[in-house]
Amino acid sequence: MSSRKQHFSETFRIFHRYLGFFLAGIMAVYAISGIVLTFRNTDMMKVEEQVTVELEKGLEGEALGRELRIRNFKVDRQEGATLYFEQGSYNSETGVADYTKMKYPWLLDKMNKLHLMHSGNPLFWLAIFFAISLLFFSFSAFFMFRFSAPVYKKGLYFAAAGFTLAVVLVLV
Repeated sequence: MSSRKQHFSETFRIFHRYLGFFLAGIMAVYAISGIVLTFRNTDMMKVEEQVTVELEKGLEGEALGRELRIRNFKVDRQEGATLYFEQGSYNSETGVADYTKMKYPWLLDKMNKLHLMHSGNPLFWLAIFFAISLLFFSFSAFFMFRFSAPVYKKGLYFAAAGFTLAVVLVLV
């Protein structure tokens, strides 16, 4: 093997290694929040929080659900001016709603917000940098070994299997 090919391969190994060490913490946060977000439709790891808020007076049904930001909102019963729903109650004369909501603890909430970042977030550049770094990991792995090495050929099979699995999961 020529020294130039060896140097090219070694350069990719060095970048891959140190970028991997640098991003280890970010990858751990994304991994943990990804697992937590998988169960976001349940109350797993959430804590109950009591909320009292003053809303517009005279709200009914869907309008009340939108104001409280409660999905699948449904009024169970009404007694006088008080509407009762699964999470609490709302007095349509005073506009006061008293209810409980399930919320992630502070640290998990912050991690999930990082994971679900959008372009309006001031730290959106972190998500872009992380995504580009992951793309670099994906492609640099193919340049870390000689193309004729058995491990490289085996790696191509694994890469093809991973790509195929991802396509199948997207289409299902």
